[in-house]
Amino acid sequence: MRARTAFLLLILGGLGIFAALNWSAFAAPTSLTLVFTRVEAPLGVIMLTVTTAITLLYAMLVAWRETFALLESRRYARELETQRQLAESAEASRYAQLREFLESELAVLRTVPETTSRETMQRLDRLETTIRAEIDRAGNTLAAYIGELEERLNRGDRPVPPSS
Repeated sequence: MRARTAFLLLILGGLGIFAALNWSAFAAPTSLTLVFTRVEAPLGVIMLTVTTAITLLYAMLVAWRETFALLESRRYARELETQRQLAESAEASRYAQLREFLESELAVLRTVPETTSRETMQRLDRLETTIRAEIDRAGNTLAAYIGELEERLNRGDRPVPPSS
C-alpha cells in the first residue's frame, strides 16, 4: 500500500471515529441558508455525505487509472512478444540460408576427386573455420536478441518501434 493511500485511509478512519463519537452534534438540525432559501438540516451529516462522495469519486478515479495502466501494459507485452517472434523468425531464416550454403559447399566438395592437394585441404580448413565463426556469431546474435527481449518483458518497457 502506498504511503499516500495509507495516509488518506488514516484520515478517513479518524474522521469516522470523530463522527461516531460526536454523532449527536453531527445530527443536530441547524438553520442553513441555500442561496434563495433557508432550511433546517443537520450540517454534520451533510458534510459527512459530501466527504463520502468525494472519497468514492477518488476511489473510482484511482481504479480507472490502474485499469488503464494494466491494459496499456498488456498491450505493450503483446507488441513485445510480436517483436520477439519476428526476431526469432529472422534468425531462423538466417540459419536456413546458412544450411543451404553449407549444403551447396558440401555438394562441391563431394565432386572433388579423392586425391585432393594440400592447397585444397588448406582452403577447406579456412572455409570450415569461417563457417564455424559465422555459426557462432549467428548464435550469439540470437541469444542477445532473446536476452534483450526477455529483459524488456521483465522490466515492462515499451517496445522499440521498428525502423522503416
